[in-house]
Amino acid sequence: MVNELELYVHIPFCVRKCAYCDFLSFPSSEDLRQKYVDALIREIRSCKNTYQGYRVPTVFIGGGTPSILSAAQIEAVFSSIRETFRVDPEAEITMEANPGTVTEEKLLAWKGAGVNRLSIGLQSVRDEELRMLGRIHDHRQFLDTWKLVRQAGMENVNIDLISAIPGQTPESWRETLRKTAGLAPEHLSVYSLIIEEGTPFYERYSNGPRDLRPEDRGRGTKKDASQDGRDGAQGPADPAGAFGSDDQQYPPLPDEETERLMYEETENILAEYGYARYEISNYAKPGCACRHNIGYWQRKAYLGIGLGSSSLIGKTRFCHTPDLETYLACAGDPGKICEEEQFLSEKEEMEEFMFLGLRMMCGVRKSEFLRLFGVPVDTVYGEPLKKLREYGLLEIEKDTIRLTKRGIDISNYVFGQFLLS
Repeated sequence: MVNELELYVHIPFCVRKCAYCDFLSFPSSEDLRQKYVDALIREIRSCKNTYQGYRVPTVFIGGGTPSILSAAQIEAVFSSIRETFRVDPEAEITMEANPGTVTEEKLLAWKGAGVNRLSIGLQSVRDEELRMLGRIHDHRQFLDTWKLVRQAGMENVNIDLISAIPGQTPESWRETLRKTAGLAPEHLSVYSLIIEEGTPFYERYSNGPRDLRPEDRGRGTKKDASQDGRDGAQGPADPAGAFGSDDQQYPPLPDEETERLMYEETENILAEYGYARYEISNYAKPGCACRHNIGYWQRKAYLGIGLGSSSLIGKTRFCHTPDLETYLACAGDPGKICEEEQFLSEKEEMEEFMFLGLRMMCGVRKSEFLRLFGVPVDTVYGEPLKKLREYGLLEIEKDTIRLTKRGIDISNYVFGQFLLS
């Protein structure tokens, strides 16, 4: 049996940094983008001997804004991937795209390169909310992009949305959900805004990070907004002039009750349009769940390629340098760009199995825990399982352990109970 290896390729460039974003991304020149693509191809080709025993069931091109690259650059990246890795004929191949950076020429090139799934960043249908977020597009530009995508024959498309935006109301959130679901994308990723340190939002809303629910997308890249002093890397502190000096420019964050209402209504509204929730923040039409992200939550092996990317191979996690100059100079030598290597103990693997697996609505299986670790899950986690079940936060039926609706609402607390001392 040939082992599976998911691929994540990081494109760190964007037109400008959004006010809430702390991922490793930054504006760039055309010259810098070409230098990066050349380095990326060197890194990909350096993997040939190391990973020739794996087959690749999914590829995810993320960022940043991968769609900022030219058609020829994307074609070159995919050509090197197929020359180096054994990509399944039916592989799910996803590419992230933002309105304002998508053209008919690019779409045709992406399809020709094998891209069969797109993930489009919309976030809101209200232009004032998009300006608040520092997005580069308005809703009309998104709709123009959507039309191009469907005309190009893309039949598996995700749209990203964000709730609890400053100034957002339950009414405007319902409008965003219904207008977006009404377009009938195959998949919706719905995240509650988190105020992250190092972003303009954090500077303005200085009460500290709000992290009521885990919203990690399971991406193969480190989040790092600190790009000062690198070529083309430092974006404006105030993207798109979203914030001014007048306090009226800063609408308040929705209060906890309002945010809770938005959160609770999301699943019900999307169910009306035929979307089933299969993970804390993800909804899909039948048969359209994201295979790549499911792999993250199930702890399948994945290889991150590119600046700041992360990987899990066997029991080892490792990251690539987030320093652009180092990456450009050394991309063809994996040993020189690798850092933060961590060998996971069995205890850490058990912890990850539980709190990553429980993100999914199907939960985790006792039999799989026993197969992987050679010990019953009740032996390791008997007390927390009993307590969480009594609190109504977990449902345990025969071989399955899953979050209840109440458990989903306070999933950070639940996950914390599976950390072993």
